Amino acid sequence: MGIGERGQQRHPVGRRSLGCKYTGPDPSESPMSRYDRNQTTRNHRPNPCCFCWCCCCSCSWNEDQNRRRRLSRDTKLECVPHCEVCSKPSSEEVLSWASSFEKLMKNPAGRNVFREFLRTEYSEENMLFWLACEELKTEHNKNGMEEKARTIYEDYVSILSPKEVSLDSRVREVINRRIQDPSSHTFDDAQLQIYTLMHRDSYPRFLNSGIYKSLQQSISRSSSES
Repeated sequence: MGIGERGQQRHPVGRRSLGCKYTGPDPSESPMSRYDRNQTTRNHRPNPCCFCWCCCCSCSWNEDQNRRRRLSRDTKLECVPHCEVCSKPSSEEVLSWASSFEKLMKNPAGRNVFREFLRTEYSEENMLFWLACEELKTEHNKNGMEEKARTIYEDYVSILSPKEVSLDSRVREVINRRIQDPSSHTFDDAQLQIYTLMHRDSYPRFLNSGIYKSLQQSISRSSSES
């Protein structure tokens, strides 16, 4: 039975999970509060992965967003993966994200903020898939590359996965052929399709979202005070 067919067996060893499977929300706390709690117990680095402007922490600029999130009881992912390590973006960088999706996606801080927005739309798996494909391209060890490729397939392409991304039949056929002999470019077509989907569908809404507008205001105030 091939990969992706119903009843498939997942590989239990060496998996590097990019997200957590949904097992049902705890009605007493929000997804972000679970994440903060897990960060406290599992990550004891003296410096956080992101600054107070980032969506991963409870800061003033997104206080209203956090309050709305605490009122929400439904989520596709039980917990949130670590943010990418990044520095605080400049006001010029934040403004540039409004003029270019490419600049947004090339900036780690931009990706973190965009991920927060995608999370509110229950489509964060699109960004996680794109990031996993980028990581796959940096893997040069054949065994490591094959393992990562099959993990990406199981996590984001398999119809059995709760994090399955939306791909058309043509792209799925290409992946099903390539996954038999995985390479760092197995998901190139799929990655481009998801990138295009985020660009055309999610990006315009992100620019009009409270998350991005609040960040603009916060960065603007910081610049004027300095």
